[in-house]
Amino acid sequence: MTSPRNPPRPIPEAPESPAGREPSVEGLESLTGVPPADHDPYAALRVRDFRYYCMGWLFGIIGQQIQGVAVGWDIYHRTGTAISLGYVGAVQAIPVFLLALPAGQLADSMDRRKVIGISLVMSMACSLGLAAYSFYQLPIQGMYALLFVSSVALTLGRPARQALVPQFVPPEVLSNATTWNSSLFQVASMVGPALGGLVVAFSLPLAYLLDALLTLVYLAFVLSLRVRGPAGSRSEVSFASLIAGLQYVWRTKIILATLTLDLFAVLLGGATFLLPIFAKDILKAGATGYGWLRAAPAIGALIMAMILTHRPPMRNAGRSLLVAVTGFGAATIVFGLSKSFWLSMLMLFLTGALDNVSVVVRHTLVQLLTPDRMRGRVSAVNSVFIGASNELGGFESGLTAAWWGPVTSVVVGGLGTIFVVASAALLWPSLRRYGALDSAVPVEERESEILAL
Repeated sequence: MTSPRNPPRPIPEAPESPAGREPSVEGLESLTGVPPADHDPYAALRVRDFRYYCMGWLFGIIGQQIQGVAVGWDIYHRTGTAISLGYVGAVQAIPVFLLALPAGQLADSMDRRKVIGISLVMSMACSLGLAAYSFYQLPIQGMYALLFVSSVALTLGRPARQALVPQFVPPEVLSNATTWNSSLFQVASMVGPALGGLVVAFSLPLAYLLDALLTLVYLAFVLSLRVRGPAGSRSEVSFASLIAGLQYVWRTKIILATLTLDLFAVLLGGATFLLPIFAKDILKAGATGYGWLRAAPAIGALIMAMILTHRPPMRNAGRSLLVAVTGFGAATIVFGLSKSFWLSMLMLFLTGALDNVSVVVRHTLVQLLTPDRMRGRVSAVNSVFIGASNELGGFESGLTAAWWGPVTSVVVGGLGTIFVVASAALLWPSLRRYGALDSAVPVEERESEILAL
């Protein structure tokens, strides 16, 4: 830990132009000695291992999404209560808080491919167990237990997966890789729920078996990757090393701001866990309609991701992030009040499109502002924020829906999201002023550049 006599050096924000907005082209040329190259939207896809990773990632997420549709429909069909859906989020959130930081330590001290492989094998076993529980209609408590173990597996693998990409993607195209990664996630999140709705209408156990099969395909692609070793030495296992990611995030205020904004926005504004109620009881859409409602945010996110991919990196990332999350909250409110299936689809489409802006900004900053030797631990902190916003958001939605009803729960959550945006903009002025995404570099590199000038 850092001694009080040697406080951590402040982390400078992204280099700004004299106007305080974004790095000037002239400044970049003087620093690198060459003018910026033309934007290549397919730069990351020209890397062989990134293409392999993306194909496996696509299959894996499609499987997860199919299983997510099956779990929500299965449990609500068997219980008929909103709180039972909230419990799904609760049991999946607990491993995130208990294991995310140790998982980050594993990612920085072991072969990241092996960590991912172990997590995928555990996930396959849980999917097979869920198929058996669904087929034989075994007690629902066992399903919650399997979902808990599945969350353990995903939590252990998530930091290693997030930290692995920079080991085979050059830094200069990492922002492009992040956008493509998000695009493929949204493709999977679009195809998976739509396919899941059709499969669930035919057979619930089959949905779980499909997830196990697609996870196996993902594992095969991961094992085929050729990655270079991390920069620097592997970290030693110790308490100080364990919490180093937390300390780094706390010192790097722009990362702290984006993670906090995402945490509370999704925690309050997420309506995904309540979609079985809206599809079945409010919109009367059935299992197939439920699958399309689950797919709608991904359709919007995919279109936004493709727009971002074919444009240069954001020049006013902070302002774009705040506007996008505000729009996310507003669309959530309209969705909660809607009685029309197509209006609800449109609002969910918008939430996905706007949320993708947050995803690209957050993941790019986490990867580019963090040195490779710490990426696993910082990604673990990112996982805590993601897990808290998604899984705890599901518990919060189920609980408030049980108290106030699903409509009020969603509307209040959307209002809360807008309040969080306003608070974040006031608390972290640097977030409002943050400029270009591609100007972000780890603090050590930025300090060496400053000393060289």
